[in-house]
Amino acid sequence: MRVTTKGQVTIPQHIREKLGITPSIEVDFIEENGRVYLIKKAGIRPRRNKFHTYRGVATVKMSTDEIMSLTRDDE
Repeated sequence: MRVTTKGQVTIPQHIREKLGITPSIEVDFIEENGRVYLIKKAGIRPRRNKFHTYRGVATVKMSTDEIMSLTRDDE
């Protein structure tokens, strides 16, 4: 595994899946007796997209063109 000039490495997919590491999850490195361990920080939840809460809430059955005509001033 190669380290970039910024000190970054790619965690292999099978390791990410096994540990449940997804984007926005925080990890930590622990050094112990000359070995380095990667751990997922406990109790830290990934930040949700602020629009995620509103996904699927709209009940108006309008096309995009109809919505755009309502929001534009057609003088």
